[in-house]
Amino acid sequence: MITKKILVTPGDGIGPEVTKQAIHVLKTVAPRFELQLELSEKPVGGVAYDLTGTPIPDETLEAAKNSDAVLLGAVGGPKWEPLDF
Repeated sequence: MITKKILVTPGDGIGPEVTKQAIHVLKTVAPRFELQLELSEKPVGGVAYDLTGTPIPDETLEAAKNSDAVLLGAVGGPKWEPLDF
């Protein structure tokens, strides 16, 4: 069995709902392909900005670099449009 590290970044708006369903699909098909999934979650986008003052915190970036894949949900929304990066 092969282990794959997947970072889940749900994001904003509909992002958490969509990534939740994507995780469900991944968990359903993983045994068929003899995959062990190691899932972790970090904030990104507007939610991350509200928590840390940046849309991509260093912790999220490092976790992404140490993962085999990143599952990125939708990011942004009206609340964060006025922000200048």
